[in-house]
Amino acid sequence: MDRAPRVMLYSHDTFGLGHLRRSRALAGAITRADPTASALILTGSPVAGRFAFPRRVDHIRLPGVTKRSDGSYVAQTLGMDIEEITELRAALIETSARQYDPDILIVDKEPSGFRGELLPTLQCLLEGGRARLVLGLRDVLDDPDLLAVEWARKGAVEAMRSYYDEIWVYGQHDFYDPVAGLELGPEVRARMHWTGYLRRELGPSEPPAEDSPYILITPGGGGDGEFMVDLVLSAYERDPALAPRAVIVYGPFLSGETRADFEARVARLEGRVTTVGFESQIEPLFAHAQGVVCMGGYNTFCEVLSFDQRAVIVPRTVPRLEQWIRASRAEELGLVRMLENGRDGLTPEAMIRAIRNLPNQPLPSQAMHDELLGGLDYVTRRVGILLAERRGQAAE
Repeated sequence: MDRAPRVMLYSHDTFGLGHLRRSRALAGAITRADPTASALILTGSPVAGRFAFPRRVDHIRLPGVTKRSDGSYVAQTLGMDIEEITELRAALIETSARQYDPDILIVDKEPSGFRGELLPTLQCLLEGGRARLVLGLRDVLDDPDLLAVEWARKGAVEAMRSYYDEIWVYGQHDFYDPVAGLELGPEVRARMHWTGYLRRELGPSEPPAEDSPYILITPGGGGDGEFMVDLVLSAYERDPALAPRAVIVYGPFLSGETRADFEARVARLEGRVTTVGFESQIEPLFAHAQGVVCMGGYNTFCEVLSFDQRAVIVPRTVPRLEQWIRASRAEELGLVRMLENGRDGLTPEAMIRAIRNLPNQPLPSQAMHDELLGGLDYVTRRVGILLAERRGQAAE
């Protein structure tokens, strides 16, 4: 009963960086708020080892899976079929939970985990009675009708009802309701907490990222960002006077021949565009930029708001409408500018106009209210409350 608090975070991570980066931000905030607490992240991200983790935060890398073009999944390296790899991951998750014995489990986005792999662990922790189970959802999941079909197929709503003590939405209700299309019922709705967005900050001794003016170009993890990068390069190729210079952070998943072709084009621009392959601490680049051109992922949006950056968002629309919904709602509220095909045309000329107009955009801070970026503070308060409740019940 008197041991130091333990928090476990699960993110399935079959694609991109979003789930891992969100879990890492939460774990860091929780352990800073309580210097006695530790946090263990279970992640399927293939690049987890390239990140530095805060003190008293560690991670376990689950065997990776990759989504193929036909929508099916395959093991990244182990030569196992998807049923075998899911069973292996499920066993590793359950064993880790039994050994670590967390006081709180925070699950990112998928109530039952990848292909239901989390269900044995949820049942185990529920029966054990120690851990409080929390589902964390980003501000936007997908088009409501599509989400309802997907979650019905996965049994996700039933998992929410059966296992979770609380549901945290990392956003604001007046921005968007990610579960609006789901029939949750009043009992589940009563467990929901709207935390606000998760603020990002510079480290205590991080130097300026660049010594001359630049705009930051980031496609997030980069796995689906080649079109946006191509559009930016085309804009600088088409307009020799376009300024300031651009710094492109490709992300770890934009590689191979595509990246080699981009590098050849960058070389011909003679310093007007520079590139970075992967930056695990991208915050300094955000903080010192003159503006941002980006895709519409959750973490990137948090960074735009946190560093009060004028931004042009080029959202993806497949396989989910999540980024488009977030970007269009943010534009409606005056937080960002969106560039989309139907209205603007995704052409070099449209990108040139968007970059040239960046200095004329209002800052996000001119449109947002104080609570919008309060997510980490809200989460650490809830963690404190859940731990106190658990200690009280244990004492009884």
